[in-house]
Amino acid sequence: MKIANVSGRLVIVSDEGGIDVETASAGRFGPDPQAIYGRWQAFRAWADHAPSGPATAIDSNELGPPAPGPAQVFAIGLNYRDHAAETGLEVPSRPATFTKFPTCVTAPFAAVVLPSEYVDWEVELVVVIGVRAYQVSQASAWDHVAGVTVGQDLSERVVQFASGGQFSLGKSFPGFGPTGPWLVTPDELGDPDDLELGCSVDGCEVQKSRTSQLIFGVPELIARLSAVLPLLPGDLIFTGTPAGIGATRQPPQFLRPGQVLTSYIEGVGTMASRLTAPPAQI
Repeated sequence: MKIANVSGRLVIVSDEGGIDVETASAGRFGPDPQAIYGRWQAFRAWADHAPSGPATAIDSNELGPPAPGPAQVFAIGLNYRDHAAETGLEVPSRPATFTKFPTCVTAPFAAVVLPSEYVDWEVELVVVIGVRAYQVSQASAWDHVAGVTVGQDLSERVVQFASGGQFSLGKSFPGFGPTGPWLVTPDELGDPDDLELGCSVDGCEVQKSRTSQLIFGVPELIARLSAVLPLLPGDLIFTGTPAGIGATRQPPQFLRPGQVLTSYIEGVGTMASRLTAPPAQI
């Protein structure tokens, strides 16, 4: 199953378009895309046997983030060996965890304002929690996942490394967490632990890998994070980026206004972020 946020309303994505959940369920489930994660098991039980309703064509410009208001946004650093190698850092023995503040979450085809000349790209598989997870095992971890989506962990590198490291601030400017185009449930994917992902800048490929190359895969991340604190329905986990970031290139390469950053994950979808300059000061 695929679900999407279309103009702030929850829809089921079919081959014909989007089916409005509130209408199709006769009001049993409301229109709020974020609220559905708090009722995920009941929603799945209904959706798996729901009669198909009238579908409406989906305009990509109307798509919002599949989980627009998470309580918690976790992010994992250095979670691909080739990315650790390109940064010159050691592979961590446990997940290097930080947070992206929820206000950075934005739509998959939104314009993103570049606050400086040092903004970098990081394509990532993003996990959305569907069932509260606290002290869960790796074996049961996927049972707590609503689905996955495409994400970009956009990073302002000067702020990120200032004052001994300000990862959460450097990665949380407005628009620095585009996700989408929709959420795909794990059962739709042949192997949810082995998906190709990548991104390009103005059509030039800059990253390409597979999620099977994660040092700490989705089950281990959920087990390790939930060993410390509860993961709540609707929470996001940015699972890490592979090699190919701009900061380690010679010379370094950063995003510029007017460029389009296109990101994809096999079986999930593609999103495109339009980079813009800050508004002129008056």
